[in-house]
Amino acid sequence: MNNLENFLIEPGKLCISNLKNIYFGKYESYVLCNETKRTMQQSVDNVKKLLSNENVKSVYGVNTGFGKLASTRIELQDLTTLQHNLIKSHCTGVGEFFDDSFVRLIAILKVASLARGYSGIRFEVLNSLLTLINKEYYPCIPIKGSVGASGDLAPLAHLVAPLIGIGTVRKNGKIISAIQALDECKLDKLEMQPLEGLSLLNGTQVSTAIALVSLFKLQTVMSACLEASAFSLIAIEGNTQPFDKRIHELRGHHGQMHVAEKMRNLLLEGIGNDYLNKSGRIQDPYSFRCLPQVLGACFEQISSIEKTLEIEANAVTNNPISLFETNEFLSGGNFHAEPVAIAADILAIISTEIASLSERRISILLDSNLSGLPPFLVNNSGLNSGFMIAQVTAAALVSENKSKSFPCSVDSIPTSANQEDHVSMATHAAYRLLEMTENTAYVVAIEFLAALQACDLRKIKGFSGKLLHVYKELRAKIEFYENDRFFSDDIKIAKEYIFENYR
Repeated sequence: MNNLENFLIEPGKLCISNLKNIYFGKYESYVLCNETKRTMQQSVDNVKKLLSNENVKSVYGVNTGFGKLASTRIELQDLTTLQHNLIKSHCTGVGEFFDDSFVRLIAILKVASLARGYSGIRFEVLNSLLTLINKEYYPCIPIKGSVGASGDLAPLAHLVAPLIGIGTVRKNGKIISAIQALDECKLDKLEMQPLEGLSLLNGTQVSTAIALVSLFKLQTVMSACLEASAFSLIAIEGNTQPFDKRIHELRGHHGQMHVAEKMRNLLLEGIGNDYLNKSGRIQDPYSFRCLPQVLGACFEQISSIEKTLEIEANAVTNNPISLFETNEFLSGGNFHAEPVAIAADILAIISTEIASLSERRISILLDSNLSGLPPFLVNNSGLNSGFMIAQVTAAALVSENKSKSFPCSVDSIPTSANQEDHVSMATHAAYRLLEMTENTAYVVAIEFLAALQACDLRKIKGFSGKLLHVYKELRAKIEFYENDRFFSDDIKIAKEYIFENYR
């Protein structure tokens, strides 16, 4: 990485743009602001003060077992072993590993949360984790194994296990032992102090990271979808009246007004009225006419969820909380990832709606009775199948998204001998959303290709502004569909174009 800036982690002050830049690798390195040392030390001192008391009481996770074993008292001489055993026993993840970008985001979220100073964890512990990340030694974290309460226990255990010399790390795509990674980074194995292991494992950072990345991708697809739909409307010589400002002001929803305005601007700046309002139809199908109402509702939810995930990214989510101001330990449930789970479930619905509307527009473009264009958007149809099966692919992806839209947050399953009797399933909710967003991106990519093909068949000229830019760039990569050809690569290129140009 060259010519990148360092990022100063100020706990409680992460914003969405920071989080996006962390994921996409826009920073050279990550450092904690010095002010965190003082607050973190106060929290550590609170733990020491508790344990120095001859009549020390039982405090969950400090001198007790975990989960259902919370009533088991642990002797003072065994407290370090307790924390190490916790990390080792919780490394139960399975499946493929998160890629480096995910691990980086998860790690920074974890550091930022614990650096708030309410976890009883030492500054040097977080600094060691940052050293691994800054030197691009990424802990190998299996994707599966979390129910989102008591936090993302298994994946977070894999994140921090290398700090005690356990597990594996990926460097430049090669997997090496944690011991080798520590040696190459000139780091010593850490001896975890009371509460530190538990604080590292408690938290929603994995589910939050996945939900954030899904959000970023869905925002990208949403932006692309508006422009693809503008091309589609032009191609069918559609009616612009449904985007009239007065219609949407009378309803009053901000998202609906925003989408209608975006469409008006795209159409006015992109083509004017020369190719619009000429179909003879009094009303276009809902997938065109109701676009502001449907995508506007999606836009409002995305905006709300963005705020929810930003709050969660800055939250203290470990348990117990070392409240050093009053020398207390508060045992609660901030590790429960329900806000993330519900946010991911709503985004799943949005992803399905975007794809569903896009597929309907594709279908209309291909139907000569509705579009007035050659069947399946190809000359000499019959000999050529044109976009026939591309629409089938879009339909398959939409159907898959529909089947995955069932809310994961209502699918709780008890764990830890019924001590943890309601869990969020946030990690699964967020990860399945990633797949759905990829599906939606492919559908919008197919709409782009179909809409440009339809515009070319109608011999539409005179694009300007953003639509001209998109038209030129896509046509430079993907030529007009003259005769049947291997089409999968074109769809992939269009999908990659979306993620490269709209984020």
